[in-house]
Amino acid sequence: MPSAAPEFFSHQVGEARRFYLGLHAPGKQPLTVVSAGLEHCASDYIIQRAKFPYSCIEYVVRGRGQLTLPSLTWPLKAGMAFSYGPGVPHQITSDSRDPLVKYFVDFTGRRAAPVLEKCGLTGGRVVEVFPPDSIMPLFEELIHTGMHLKANSNELCFKLLECLSLKIEATRTAPKTLQSPSFAAYLRCRTLIEKNFLYLRSLEQIAKRCGMDGAYICRLFRRFDHQSPYRYLLRLKINHAATELQKPGVLVKDVAIAVGFTDSFHFSRVFRTMLGAAPSQFRKLH
Repeated sequence: MPSAAPEFFSHQVGEARRFYLGLHAPGKQPLTVVSAGLEHCASDYIIQRAKFPYSCIEYVVRGRGQLTLPSLTWPLKAGMAFSYGPGVPHQITSDSRDPLVKYFVDFTGRRAAPVLEKCGLTGGRVVEVFPPDSIMPLFEELIHTGMHLKANSNELCFKLLECLSLKIEATRTAPKTLQSPSFAAYLRCRTLIEKNFLYLRSLEQIAKRCGMDGAYICRLFRRFDHQSPYRYLLRLKINHAATELQKPGVLVKDVAIAVGFTDSFHFSRVFRTMLGAAPSQFRKLH
């Protein structure tokens, strides 16, 4: 991996996990992943470019902002995926009160255009995927592969990019579905969980904060999601814990308390179930 980060990596981020593979024999490979990552945007985050050398897919998982492309201006929220690249001027801004958290992948090669076409993102487009976190695992696997370079990392990365394109195609939503009252109720519950996951501990607490019956919330998640509301709450807690555990000197028991677990053994069991490794083992892997 090149030692220096490229100039196009933004410095207006609070936290970031990013890798840069550079270009190996550009033009000879059918598809080359140049870089990818996850960025927690700062309140003053703004990207404004007249041009960009690579094709790019970005995907919002939290927060709000605005995207301006030559043909449209679009509000950004969780679940929005968009593209830009050579010949596509663009501006991305983050809401200062609810900063964006987003994934990105930059790539090039003769198969870059077909990848974008496959998922409906050719030439600077915007799509909405549903459930909003449905393509997160592929982005996470892509980042893990790029940050832990091995002999076949480049090939793995472009295969993962192709899988990502297929997943976006499969999870694009129809506008009429997004306009239903029940979907709006589901989004309100989901957003509340996202903003309060550190403090919420049970379905009963979720229901009370949402002002809805717990059984109804479960029905909404069964209809519009692939997990229960409590499972979603746990996953947010564990993902946050995984990020915290990568910081030097942080104790597992302190992370457990910070995400709402009073029993560190129970925290470790849940962590292992969801991420496949105990907290101490996960720290060594990263």
